[in-house]
Parts: sequence; C-alpha cells; structure tokens
Amino acid sequence: MFFADSGSVSVEVALKLAVQYQAAAGHPGRGHFLALRGGYHGDTFAAMSVCDPVDGMHAQFPHLVAQQRFLPRPPQARLVDGMLVSDPAEVAAWVQLLEETVAAHAGELAAIVLEPVLQGAGGMYIYAPECLAAARRVATEHGLLLIVDEIATGFGRTGELFASHWASVVPDIMCVGKALTGGYLTLAAMLCSSEVAATIKASPLRALLHGPTFMANPLACAVAVASLKLLESTPWRPQVSALQAGLGVALAPAATLPGVLDVRVLGGVGVIELDTPVDVPALTRAAVHHGVWVRPFRNLVYTMPPYISTAEDLAAIGAGLCAAVEQVHC
Repeated sequence: MFFADSGSVSVEVALKLAVQYQAAAGHPGRGHFLALRGGYHGDTFAAMSVCDPVDGMHAQFPHLVAQQRFLPRPPQARLVDGMLVSDPAEVAAWVQLLEETVAAHAGELAAIVLEPVLQGAGGMYIYAPECLAAARRVATEHGLLLIVDEIATGFGRTGELFASHWASVVPDIMCVGKALTGGYLTLAAMLCSSEVAATIKASPLRALLHGPTFMANPLACAVAVASLKLLESTPWRPQVSALQAGLGVALAPAATLPGVLDVRVLGGVGVIELDTPVDVPALTRAAVHHGVWVRPFRNLVYTMPPYISTAEDLAAIGAGLCAAVEQVHC
C-alpha cells in the first residue's frame, strides 16, 4: 500500500508502478496503457493521459500528455432486480475488440486502466460487469496488469464494497480515495498485489520510485482509520440498498420530463441525464430554491447522498432535482 495526498496522485503512482513492474519482469518496452473512452482518472499529467482523449482535459495539453490506446465505452448496463443487465451481443462484440486490441499491442502495454462498472466524471455511465471480467482475463493472458480506479466507487457506493466485486474481479493494482477519509481530509492510496510488490522488490531498484512529502500524513491516516472503522461498524450494505430503492422512486418522475434522456440509479448514485448541457447556474439556483444542493456537470444532474440519508431525505432530494430540471430545462 502506498499513500498519496489525492486520487490523481494515486493514479500517477499506479501507472509508474505498472511500468516499473513490466521492466522488472523483463518487458522494458511495455510503457503504454489501454484505457476506456469516457474514463476519468484525475488532473495530473499521467492521469490525464488515460482519461477520455476527446472529452477529457488532456486534449488541451497535446504536447505534454503521453498518447495511450483507448477502447470504446463498454456496453451500457441497466439495474434489473438487483442485477446489472446488458445486451449479450453488444458485450460479445466489445470483448472481441478488447481481445483483438490487446493481442495486437501487448508488447507495448503495461496495463489496462479503468473505472470498474461505473464511470464517474466521464458521464456517470454504468457498464456491463462482464466487460470488467473480460478485461481481467485478457490482461492475465497477455501479462498485463489490471489497474482499477475505485476512487469514486469504493467503500460501498455502488452497492458492493468495491465496484470490482460486481464482476468478482481482483485487480493487480487498485486506487482509492474520497470516502477513504469520509471527505474530512485529503488522502488516497494505491494498493497492489503481493506478486507485483515482490517483483519490484526483487529488481535492482528494489523500491517504487515515488515519495511525496505528505504521502502518509499522520492526521489524515488517523481520520481514514476512524472512517473505515465507522463503515465496518454500521450496516452500510442495507443502507446503500435503501438509497438505491429510494433514489429509484424519487427520481422516476424525471423520466417523463421533456429533454430528459435517461434516469439511472446504482447503489448510492442517482443520475438524470439531459439531452442538452446543463445550465449550471440556473439549475443550481432552482435546486437550492427547492431545498437541495446539487453540483451538475455536462448534461448530468446527479446525487450521491450520505449512506445515513433517511427515506424523507431521499424523497426531498428527488423532488428538488425533478422540480429544478422541470423549471430550467422544460
């Protein structure tokens, strides 16, 4: 485990570790990454390079950011009776493209990098767990590492402790943050498997080449320990299940509004997707007028309420968001 002061830095460390691992394993030419369109992994330079190459910010820094390889978004999944369901034919086609891309470029790739099941800032997009499982299988077959970015999805937010569990996947490297400290102090972490760590330790360098000053700030670590103990001691799983059910009911009226493309919920994440970009100032004011604070972006109005939210809280959130969308965008 390697502590960092932000999610972006934990991704930087993960990417460096993957390249260092491949060199230590006898593959110094493996210095690039395969990522997903629609992905978002942070604002620092290496992290930007594996964000969406068109919609991501790194399009503004073409001479500074490394060029990586990208796959299309995996097929979308819908929550049906507690299961994530998608079109089998679309999944098969995407998996075939994954297999062909990795087979063609394995000699230059260090790892596959992705947000498991739920892409966050790239669109609050839910995709088929089968695609995550395929990425794990293909990475193993070709000697690549699998890096999962659980910074937004970790610690129960999607209904599983980690979103990787939707596909029963164990990654080689995992990045966590955000809920690690409950938002009280800035702290993130990069975790890797024992096999990856042992390979680095057995190399001439013997250590990961990274070491920021506040990589394990004692106060932030104490807050993280308290946050994790609180999570472990509370019934977070039924709480998140209640969020999922409550948000599903509370946001459902938005689906009938003109200009709304989609309404989707996964765990403690509720999303209203519009057919045009959000008028952020106007919608924010309208939501506050209806008793809800919201931070929309792109064409998305979304909420990620605390696990302890009551049924009344969720009803108020849903009513406020639906009213604000209707007021501003209909």
